Amino acid sequence: MSAAPDVLDELLGTQPSPELWLVIATAVAALVATGPRPLWRLSRNAVTIAHEGGHGLVALLTGRRLEGIRLHSDTSGLTVSRGRPTGLGMILTAAAGYTAPSLLGLGGAWLLANGRITLLLWLATALLLAMLLMIRNMYGALTVILTGGAFLLVSWLTGPEVQAGFAYSAVWFLLLGGVRPVFELQARRRREGPSDSDADQLSRLTNVPAALWLFLFHAVSLSSLIGGGRWLLGL
Repeated sequence: MSAAPDVLDELLGTQPSPELWLVIATAVAALVATGPRPLWRLSRNAVTIAHEGGHGLVALLTGRRLEGIRLHSDTSGLTVSRGRPTGLGMILTAAAGYTAPSLLGLGGAWLLANGRITLLLWLATALLLAMLLMIRNMYGALTVILTGGAFLLVSWLTGPEVQAGFAYSAVWFLLLGGVRPVFELQARRRREGPSDSDADQLSRLTNVPAALWLFLFHAVSLSSLIGGGRWLLGL
C-alpha cells in the first residue's frame, strides 16, 4: 500500500544537481547534435516534435479543435486544427511553433535548476504520450514512440547520474535546437521570398511584416538560451 506514496514522493521530490563537469559535457553534446548538417538532419526530428506539439497544445488551449499532427522524414511537420481562420486563437497557434522548443527548454531548465529531474522526465513522457494520440502518419508515430520510449527507459531503468545526464542533455538540446530553425527560416525566405511559413501566415493574420515575427522568434529563442543556460550552469 506504500508503493504509490513512494512513487509520488520520488516524482514530486528533488534530486541533487549533477557536477558542473556533467552540465558542461551535456551542453557540448547538445551543441554537437545541433551542428554538422548530417547529424542535425537526424536530431532536428526532436525539434519538429516540439514545434508541432507547440502548435497542437496552443490550439487546444485556445479552444480550437485539433484534428491531427503529421511528422515527415524531411523533418517538416503539419498540425491541422479547426476553428476560426482568424483571431487571437489562430495567431497564438501559428506563433507557437518556432517558439515552443525554446520555451519548453526554458521550462525544463527551471525544473532542473530546482532539482526536479524525475518530474521533468515524467512530464516529458506524458506530453509525448499525449502527442502520440494525435499523430496521423506512421513516420510521426515511430518518431514519437522512439523519443518517448527513451524517456521512459531512462526514467525506469537507470540511476540518478544517468537520469541527470539525459535530462540535462534534452534541455540543452531544446535550448540550442530552438535557435537554428529560426535562422534557417530567415535564410530560406531570403532565398525564396515569402512562402507559407509560420512567419508569413502570421503576417497575413496580423498585417505585421513577417520580418517582425522573425525578430520575435529570434528574441524568444536567444533569450531562452541565455536564461535557461544560466539556470543550468547555476549562474
